[in-house]
Amino acid sequence: MAEEVLQWLREDMPYWDLTTDALGLEDVCAEAVVIVKSRAVAACTAELARALRILGLDVEAPKKPGEPVEPGDIVLQIRGPAGLLLALERTILNLLIYAFGVATQTRRMVDTARRVAPGVRVAATRKTPPGLRVCAKRAFAAGGGDTHRLGLSDAILVKDNHVALVGDYGEALRRVLEQRSFMHRVEAEASTPEEALTAARLGVDAVLLDNMSPDEVRETILLLEREGLRSRIVVEASGGITPENIAEYAATGVDVVSTSYPLLYPARVDLSMRMRRLDHC
Repeated sequence: MAEEVLQWLREDMPYWDLTTDALGLEDVCAEAVVIVKSRAVAACTAELARALRILGLDVEAPKKPGEPVEPGDIVLQIRGPAGLLLALERTILNLLIYAFGVATQTRRMVDTARRVAPGVRVAATRKTPPGLRVCAKRAFAAGGGDTHRLGLSDAILVKDNHVALVGDYGEALRRVLEQRSFMHRVEAEASTPEEALTAARLGVDAVLLDNMSPDEVRETILLLEREGLRSRIVVEASGGITPENIAEYAATGVDVVSTSYPLLYPARVDLSMRMRRLDHC
């Protein structure tokens, strides 16, 4: 994450910090603490601490990813040159506010889903802000969710545009099943129960029921059960999953419910940074 932190720093400070320079604080030794101001779930603290150490700062992360935090808790303690701490202040806070928000929202949705289906997995989509994929997926996992694919190189997922370009649903699936490595799982997107049945018969590992209603999801699962295929395939529901309807989807009997909601609408979390001057670093 160190490269990303440097990129974000350059975005915020393309040349130098005019205020710090004018005050002569560049080389002053200082300590900064990041304090939580609302209840949340910690995320990306360990990853950010490692990145900041690479940049030459002395960092401690008292709260591990996934730990609940309360107002007043310190989640990072950083020592180093005041110039670098002041330059990184907003970048650090922005990243942690997003990460804690994703983890907190994910935890809420996971808890809601598992109240009705204890074994269901809540998985993340790839709808992450540019440049924040690693942090977003880590935060989702810290909240108790499943990362799903981190990117296009992790697994094969045949979607509607692939089928549109190939020209036939079954042919698209046959091609990827023939070409895949034994290490790569194959998932097929299905928009109807019939497509899901076709995918299962062809031997895919998982089927993603895209934008189906809960009733359509149940119908699909019953169809797979009647054909003796349900136990051989992972069934995932996706599309429009929110905190309000996740329990209804989880109760259908799917193995996975995937959602972008925590990534796009993270919980509101407030953090602040406080600094003090030190005699020596």
